[in-house]
Amino acid sequence: MPTTRHHGFLIAAPQSGSGKTTLCLAIMAALTRRGLAVMPFKCGPDFIDPGYHRAITGRASINLDSWMCSTEFLRQTFLSALASPPSRSDNPIAIIEGVMGLFDGIGPSCSEGSSASIAALTGMPVVLVVNARGMAASAAALVKGFARFDPLVTVAGVIFNNVGSDSHAALLREVLQQHTGLPCFGCLPRASEVEIPSRHLGLVTSEDRPLPPEFIAQLADLAERCLQLDELLLLGSDSLSHATTPANRSPNRVESSPRIAVARDEAFCFCYDDNLRLLREAGAELVSFSPLHDRALPPRISGIYLPGGYPELYAAQLADNRAMRQEIKQAVESGMPVYGECGGFMYLTKGMLDGADFVGVFPVRARMLPKRKALGYREAWLLQDTILGPAGVTMRGHEFHYSEIGEMPATVERCYRVTRRGEHICDEGYRHKNCLGSYLHLHFGSLPSLASSLIAACRRYGST
Repeated sequence: MPTTRHHGFLIAAPQSGSGKTTLCLAIMAALTRRGLAVMPFKCGPDFIDPGYHRAITGRASINLDSWMCSTEFLRQTFLSALASPPSRSDNPIAIIEGVMGLFDGIGPSCSEGSSASIAALTGMPVVLVVNARGMAASAAALVKGFARFDPLVTVAGVIFNNVGSDSHAALLREVLQQHTGLPCFGCLPRASEVEIPSRHLGLVTSEDRPLPPEFIAQLADLAERCLQLDELLLLGSDSLSHATTPANRSPNRVESSPRIAVARDEAFCFCYDDNLRLLREAGAELVSFSPLHDRALPPRISGIYLPGGYPELYAAQLADNRAMRQEIKQAVESGMPVYGECGGFMYLTKGMLDGADFVGVFPVRARMLPKRKALGYREAWLLQDTILGPAGVTMRGHEFHYSEIGEMPATVERCYRVTRRGEHICDEGYRHKNCLGSYLHLHFGSLPSLASSLIAACRRYGST
């Protein structure tokens, strides 16, 4: 049977903090500057890195998560993205940024939630980024162990980061070749001038602080100078041609297409691209708006989606936009379907404990904590029929925040039974009329009917 060649690779590391993100951005910047179509992907539940991928490549970065989504959904998502490259190139390059260490997943097995699982599922070879500070032959021992750990994962070569000198680089190349036979695709020096600033939830977002052109040029120059990019471009995988045919994803236009307003600005920028894609494919017309800058909701809408983000950093500005807060509150009271998650949920509360007022649908206030409040995968079982689906269905997502809300009154409905690794941790998914708010970032790919259920609710509202 004929095969199709997919060019690309997955950039992984033995552990977090090895330099994956900076390296990925440098490679993306260099290849984009060469005029190639770079198709970015990110392993795991991350919103910040994909924002930087988009800023550099001009292409939406797709999250690939083997715990939240099924193997078939991920495979079709990956292959569909590669089958629709920008018009400037017929030969896209897939660059997948890993998460944590290569084999680190949800538990002792590397089969769910790990970069390794995505490498095996997509067939992409792994380029291992090794922080070589203070290492010589030990670096080769580390690489050898990673290369042999899982027969389903192919380590194609290594990039050494934090290399101290030319002689250090030469030594690393020599021991790598002698003990593993794997190629070294480059050595990055210690280069603090290309580090990206960070804050409590990770890197500063590209929406909050856009990458200046000169910084992107620095990244591209670094990759051209220090990496064997032409060798990296030869990497990829062969797959059966019948498997590369994307699923039929034509939007359903038999019924009316409800307009759903999606908050997208500096304060609300944490949203899976797949969530938006699934809404469009289920028949929605999505229109962006800014709770920060716009004074009114878009016209003729029958639903609102408030993704996560950093509303606490813009609390005063959000509070000052009283017209927008009032319009959203009126939409909720009219029965319009409104879905808010994490930062979007916070915006639906009365506001911040320090006094900044938000929409006020839910009668509590939020406060920021000095330490992280919650982090990890979550599964939610619907206790009630909601705008996202009927009682009894389960959804998957993740939770990551430094804020907490006050005690929610018992009179406010709880629609989610939330579990972590099978253990019940809380009931939330708060509802007022057709407004649903939660700290969970749901991935609609975990249950694709979520999108069609939300659209059905919007259609019902629009027909009244």
